[in-house]
Amino acid sequence: MTTADGPRGADGWTAAVRQRLGLGRLLPLGGPADGAWISERAAVTVLRGVVAGPGPGPVLGELRISVADPDGAPDAEVEPPPSALPPGPLRIEATMSAVSGQPLPAAAEALRSALLTAASQRLGLVVATVDVRVTELLDTPPDRPAPVPAEVRGARAEGVAATAAAGVPGVVTLTRVLGHAVHTGPDRVRVELATDPGHRALDVARAVRGAVANAVEGHPSVAVLVTAVVERG
Repeated sequence: MTTADGPRGADGWTAAVRQRLGLGRLLPLGGPADGAWISERAAVTVLRGVVAGPGPGPVLGELRISVADPDGAPDAEVEPPPSALPPGPLRIEATMSAVSGQPLPAAAEALRSALLTAASQRLGLVVATVDVRVTELLDTPPDRPAPVPAEVRGARAEGVAATAAAGVPGVVTLTRVLGHAVHTGPDRVRVELATDPGHRALDVARAVRGAVANAVEGHPSVAVLVTAVVERG
């Protein structure tokens, strides 16, 4: 029997901790009534993919997302996942490298606009501010590394809530980074999942909330955590 004290059990526990920490912050999708969050890792992966196209444009460096005004952020109307950020407008902070000879203000504004548009249209993040800082000037355009696909710890759809969530268009798989894919409590359910990049994450989360609430007896309050945005298969 393998236990948490044995080598294999310890390795599994360590991997689970690393995966949980690797999620980064849990960012609000939409507003206080939407009951949806996405991992910072998933959001950053999508944003990097959008601005990593070929060409001589700026190269994105560090990227960090936080609540713009933590003290003024409203409370969520649905119980959030553990340590999730409150559902207030967000701030994106990015660094970039630019090629010498290109107008820096125009390059920074182009990157800022791309990040803002992708955050809204691809994910459903409410962004108040995008701060871009130029940290390096390059003589020639560098090679742009392709974004690394996220590893997804999938989970089977077992039970009424899980089956309802898994059947929503845009859901690639249920996940289990924080434990079980479906967490239940008195009058509430939290579902953890990965979405397809062809569907806006917030729209998928809203549809999952409705499907689960309608499927589970008593129509509980439902929260959704998107841990990854990945292609099917």
